[in-house]
Amino acid sequence: MSTEKNTSKPVFLFGKKNYLFMFIGLAFIALGFIFMAGGGSNDPTIFNEAMYDFQRIRLAPTLVIIGLGIEIYAILLNPKK
Repeated sequence: MSTEKNTSKPVFLFGKKNYLFMFIGLAFIALGFIFMAGGGSNDPTIFNEAMYDFQRIRLAPTLVIIGLGIEIYAILLNPKK
């Protein structure tokens, strides 16, 4: 019987730079969804125009799309370079 222990290092699929970009992309996506939240009214008979402001209609979806682009870049980034 062999008493050797297998002490090989775990091999990660992505490098440190890939994970950094993934976390940045996740932060952009989370920030976009946070900006989309809210805008409702406490009284259902009163319409709140805040639902259609710049933050919810333009900024939040743009942040989510930028975050998805960063995620794609992080996945395709070659960690060897």
